[in-house]
Amino acid sequence: MPDRPMISIENVSRYYGTYRALDDVSLEIGAGEFFSLLGPSGCGKTTLLRSIAGFDVPTAGEIRIDGTPCTLLPANRRPTNMVFQNYAIFPHLDVGENVAYGLKRLKLDAAEERRRVSDALDQVRLTGLDKRKANELSGGQRQRVALARALVMRPKVLLLDEPLSALDKKLREQMQVELRSLQKAVGITFILVTHDQYEALALSDRIAVMFGGRIAQVATPKEIYQRPRTRMVADFLGGMNFLQARLTSERSGSVSVETARFGTINLERPKGFAPTNGHVTVGIRPERLRLLWDDERAPHELVGRVENRAYFGEVTHLTIGVDGLEQPLSMVETNDYGADDLPLGAEIRLAYDPDAFVLLSEDERGARM
Repeated sequence: MPDRPMISIENVSRYYGTYRALDDVSLEIGAGEFFSLLGPSGCGKTTLLRSIAGFDVPTAGEIRIDGTPCTLLPANRRPTNMVFQNYAIFPHLDVGENVAYGLKRLKLDAAEERRRVSDALDQVRLTGLDKRKANELSGGQRQRVALARALVMRPKVLLLDEPLSALDKKLREQMQVELRSLQKAVGITFILVTHDQYEALALSDRIAVMFGGRIAQVATPKEIYQRPRTRMVADFLGGMNFLQARLTSERSGSVSVETARFGTINLERPKGFAPTNGHVTVGIRPERLRLLWDDERAPHELVGRVENRAYFGEVTHLTIGVDGLEQPLSMVETNDYGADDLPLGAEIRLAYDPDAFVLLSEDERGARM
């Protein structure tokens, strides 16, 4: 939980007729935090962002910004600003005029307006481009103009609705680095909506994963990736091998399970976990399985055969069939030693660490944070 909440969301729901876009969501986002709302299309993340911005009014619940109740406060009276997915750059205005657009209602004197526009352009590395026409901008420059136009209003919270989705892969990765650096420099709260799990992992201090209008888990990127609470969270954030197991014993804070081929595994017991008729699901990430070459040995090994192979440059994704397992295993191996040349059907040995397994809940009703 943050030391000082900038955003407090309490039991917020949003209905459209009988459809629940948000279902009893509670969440706190800290001052100066880079926070991401992550989930598939239709999970409610954009509705939640629009509710914070004041563009949508919740059916129930309360939203406070920096301690002030804002649930019914109009958007133009909230200390927030939003960068939209399509940037909403005015084509008939130049860069400086676009950035200054929101300042007009503040009725600043001309010198102060120019100074604030210049400062905002400096922050996004567009110094000297204030007279550039909107139709002369690249995709990355348009994104920076949209950021400058939001920052020039000096909001307490900057809301970002998938702002990088229109960019190509290389530029998107570059802008992710710049966006994180910008947030650290200005020091205000950023809230990002994205369906890209890698973007959320790269940018965020914390992430809320959403499904069906509810929050399934809130955690740091490392925790949410390495220790997902539920099968849906684990599956959405990268690849995961799922295994059915039988609960054999329970202790304070831990359990032992019996798995096919991997034997007995001792696991940390997540808060609120409850097995179903003694059966549980455990998971292990593909990169936590490792090929053993030649005479190399490991404390924990498994024999399988290559069923499929996909080359991705620096790594190869392998699908490994193992006798006794219902589903083949997925693994990722660097190409240093020739994983990309393994023939289909080849028998291989895998190493694994029992500590890499995680116990997963099937309960997707969501978490209150």
